[in-house]
Amino acid sequence: MEAVLDWLVLVMRTIGSPGVGLATALETVFPPIPSELVLPLSGYTASQGHYGVVAAIAWATAGSLAGALLLYWVSAAWGLERLCRLADRIPLMHADDVRRSVEWFRRHGRAAVFFGRLVPGVRSLVSIPAGVDRMPLWTFCAYTTAGSLIWNAALILAGYELGEQWHLVEAYVGPASNVVYVLVAVVVVVVAARRLRHRITGAPPRSTPPQ
Repeated sequence: MEAVLDWLVLVMRTIGSPGVGLATALETVFPPIPSELVLPLSGYTASQGHYGVVAAIAWATAGSLAGALLLYWVSAAWGLERLCRLADRIPLMHADDVRRSVEWFRRHGRAAVFFGRLVPGVRSLVSIPAGVDRMPLWTFCAYTTAGSLIWNAALILAGYELGEQWHLVEAYVGPASNVVYVLVAVVVVVVAARRLRHRITGAPPRSTPPQ
């Protein structure tokens, strides 16, 4: 990860604020590159005079949108039926799980896209159901831009103000990401355990769609 960050700093210092957009697009598409490191680092680089902080926020938001659109289009091209067939091949999963999730997204999609951009670990993934459901593109872009702007501005300004202590942002935001990952893991384990128990006992699993 240190080598990746060094490369991103080089890009941002070489091409200026567009490099922030490139870095943000990459972290959107590849979640292992955490925004809680990339964005404060870009704010710190701005504080050194390589580009303006407003330009950094603007380009970061454009990069977030570009990365989100890539995931949206890939998911839309993959489609619901392919995803359902894939789910049927995965142990303890069913196509109905995917369909219920899509139905939930249709009811709460706008809030999911907006608030999802503010949750570490979810920011990238929320583009997938939006694409599968073929959420109207302009709606997806508007809510993605709004949520990403808030997140990007907060972390870039924090890095800008902290200067050489920019890494402290990750120390506070990072644990939040870990909490999200743990909660997701717990949900997956609970659902898998229930499915396995129902298969062993022969009783049909309860199928309650999310509200």
